[in-house]
Amino acid sequence: MDMVAAPATAERVIEIARATLRDLRHEQADSLPLTLASTLDHDLGLDSLSRVELFTRIEEDMRVRLPDALFESAETLGDIAATLERAPASGTIERRPAIERSDAPPLAAAPPASMKTLEQVLRWHVERHPDFPQITISLDDREEIVTYRDLWQDACAIAGGLQQQRVQPREPVALMLPTSRDYFGAFFGILLAGAVPVPLYPPVRLSQIEEHVRRHAGILANARAGTLVTTPQMRRLATVLRMHAPSLQRITTADELRSLRAERTQVGSDESDTALLQYTSGSTGQPKGVVLTHGNILANIRALGTALEVHQDDVFVSWLPLYHDMGLIGAWLGPLYFGFKLVVMSPLAFLARPLRWLEAIHRHRATMSTAPNFAYELCLRHARDADLAGLDLSTWRIAMNGAEAVMPETLLRFQDKFARCGLRRTALTPVYGLAECSVGLTVPPLERGPLIDRIERDPFLQRGSAQPAPPDASNTLAFVSCGRPLPGHEVRIMDDAGCELGERHEGRLEFRGPSATQRYYRNPEATSELIHDGWLNSGDRAYLANGELYVTGRIKDIIIRAGRHIYPDQLEAAIGSIAGIRKGCVAVFGSTDRTSGTERVVVLAETREQKPKEREQIRQAINTAVVRTIGEPPDDVTLVAPHTVLKTSSGKIRRAATRQLYEAGKHKSMQQRATWLQLLNLALSGVAAATSRAVRRVGDILYGAYFWSLFVCLGVLAFVLTSLPVSVRACWRICHHVSRLFLRIAGVRLTIIGEQPASSPSGEVIVANHSSYLDGVVLAAALPHSCRFVAKRELARTPLVGRFLRRLGTVFVERFDVRAGVADARRLAKLAEDGESCIFFPEGTFVRDPGLLPFHLGAFSAAAAANRPIVPIAIQGTRSLLPDGQWLPRRSPITIHIGSRILPPHGKNAFAATIQLRDAARGYILDHCGEVEHG
Repeated sequence: MDMVAAPATAERVIEIARATLRDLRHEQADSLPLTLASTLDHDLGLDSLSRVELFTRIEEDMRVRLPDALFESAETLGDIAATLERAPASGTIERRPAIERSDAPPLAAAPPASMKTLEQVLRWHVERHPDFPQITISLDDREEIVTYRDLWQDACAIAGGLQQQRVQPREPVALMLPTSRDYFGAFFGILLAGAVPVPLYPPVRLSQIEEHVRRHAGILANARAGTLVTTPQMRRLATVLRMHAPSLQRITTADELRSLRAERTQVGSDESDTALLQYTSGSTGQPKGVVLTHGNILANIRALGTALEVHQDDVFVSWLPLYHDMGLIGAWLGPLYFGFKLVVMSPLAFLARPLRWLEAIHRHRATMSTAPNFAYELCLRHARDADLAGLDLSTWRIAMNGAEAVMPETLLRFQDKFARCGLRRTALTPVYGLAECSVGLTVPPLERGPLIDRIERDPFLQRGSAQPAPPDASNTLAFVSCGRPLPGHEVRIMDDAGCELGERHEGRLEFRGPSATQRYYRNPEATSELIHDGWLNSGDRAYLANGELYVTGRIKDIIIRAGRHIYPDQLEAAIGSIAGIRKGCVAVFGSTDRTSGTERVVVLAETREQKPKEREQIRQAINTAVVRTIGEPPDDVTLVAPHTVLKTSSGKIRRAATRQLYEAGKHKSMQQRATWLQLLNLALSGVAAATSRAVRRVGDILYGAYFWSLFVCLGVLAFVLTSLPVSVRACWRICHHVSRLFLRIAGVRLTIIGEQPASSPSGEVIVANHSSYLDGVVLAAALPHSCRFVAKRELARTPLVGRFLRRLGTVFVERFDVRAGVADARRLAKLAEDGESCIFFPEGTFVRDPGLLPFHLGAFSAAAAANRPIVPIAIQGTRSLLPDGQWLPRRSPITIHIGSRILPPHGKNAFAATIQLRDAARGYILDHCGEVEHG
């Protein structure tokens, strides 16, 4: 800060900071040497919620109103003190009067179900009521209105700019913007350009820049986003960002894109196209990109609209960040679809003054809003009786609580506190959802209010049996009902053996429905863990009672010791109330004991205390709290410095990441570093990473040159040998041996699994998945007997290649002429009848992204007509070795899975037999190719 605080102001700020630390149970509050240079993060150990407390106390004590920007920018007590010199007096803050409801009729009914994409929905509204104020952006002293027409024009301008910068259809585009008009326009601008938005959260403070860049580097690398739309401030870090995310080619802003004044080119899209890559928060592991199609999102919005009984005169108020599915889909796209008003404020404005949220509900006569449990707690903590005078919450009919564990005590205290403001108990609506289901999955019946289930503790912890507790029982647990599945969706509870459990038995929560994703982006391993038999694993544990869902915790977070389930959040809440422990900064997790093979209960708790005697007292208090909660002590209690326990952007404890930190021994040296040190470390590590990439790149180029030189030399040899006057079968044997030699010398390991191919052709119809130009070479190396490739007719006209394929007996077929295609099918059936084995790639083509494409019926029709068996072959690894659009090979092993022969069914007509053969072959290939259905 440029200004220097007056001595009296500086002294008072330090006194308030010390009192705040004392009330936050900072054991060194009275002895800590506080100065204006003391940093809020490192020296005082204040997280976001503790900052709210400090700023509120300073404002109340000194009767000033601090700017919201200070919450983000202040690094030291001196920054706050300097700002106080020019901060306006607060006086008595007048509550702005509520906005009267308009007498104008509501909009027409929601868009028809024929709307298949978000672009179609927006266009539908623009054509019918372009001037409707769909978004009201609430700022400090004013409100900015965005109509449907405004949103469309902003989106078209940004879409044209992106297209001029050569952003391609279906290309992921990262979006890192705060809540603003630019965000709304940029999100739809990316969609109108035919690209896929990848929302990312911007850093709250520069002091967090190192972890922020490192975390997002993994997301950008997975998404392979070539463009980032961000703020001018983040644009200045372009060089550092590119070092850690080499896929980034362009870092731009909304203003820059608009200034290009480029016309948008229409890009067609469908409900099956990807509309959003929603990266999960990563509270239990590495973030994963949830692929959500237009169909997924619209299905979820429509189902939520039905369950919540929304109508066109509803008003939704939200401060939720737009990079989160609840803020983006639930709070914005839902109102946009149904055509009612959204009032939005920035998360920073809420954190700086939590009651602004309730003030906005009062002022705009809002009927709907949603927030995580901590937001309701924050309002309870900062709402004084004087603040409630004149506050009217009577119009609030749905107050959703979700996105994190819903605490029964919070619901009861919130209703009790704000009942005097007209808040109805029936408005409190605990819900459950997850990004893998777009946003929402279960909603309770409206007008009922929270349903809290009190169960006996011991049977639940020992056997997972949720037995209702008698009214006078003391050893109990309480869980909140999150309601029933949305229309068209289902949930079930499964045990570890994969059997469905009955009511009041806890197990793994699975779900399915039209809102559910089909895959994680470029992550087949995680996808295979997510989906099986059409059901998706939520990653949560829960039980059902009277058909309603009670979520009990995350699967990966639960600790299992001696057959008991231990729930970390219960222990963390108990430990967080101990004097000397930083509330909300405790992680409890299981760590495997390599000696015994059992899980150890580990407590990692942040404290500022340094004196050995006091630290030992804290450890004993933690042991006592754990014994009181679960009946036995923890295996390890470790006290660590502030900011050691890792959290997500929304404040959730990242237990898995913290466990990794603990097991690597890095928790002992964690501390907040100065911003310039973080930037220097990022730059140095970026240089090291860039150097490493350059070395790998040189190695890849040298290997590529060797690979293709070898391919050309052996290809010429094969071409010459097959040009000799020898039979087709001899030509195939030549290609077989040359292909095997090529793979061996090129260092490509080929593994063949399954039934060994016959030594001579027998009229089999061989079908294989297609993912690379090398698939033909690999099949030639794997199959010793003569086979005929079935290829598109265009290849016959290609010089050299066409001649070579003809010498192998390749059958060329017509793809676009229906009559010629029928004749080709008869010809292929005749070859099969004559004992010739033919190789088909029934997908017809291949693309860069992993996934099995739909199968054409030609191969299966020929097999059914000739009554010949289908042999399915799954090729795994060629896409990694040589992806589509790339000519630089990557070292990768290849595995060939050869399935059993599938005979045409007897007693069925030709078409039914064709379909049955296709489904059986496709099922085998899908199970063994290492990829999922292409989305």
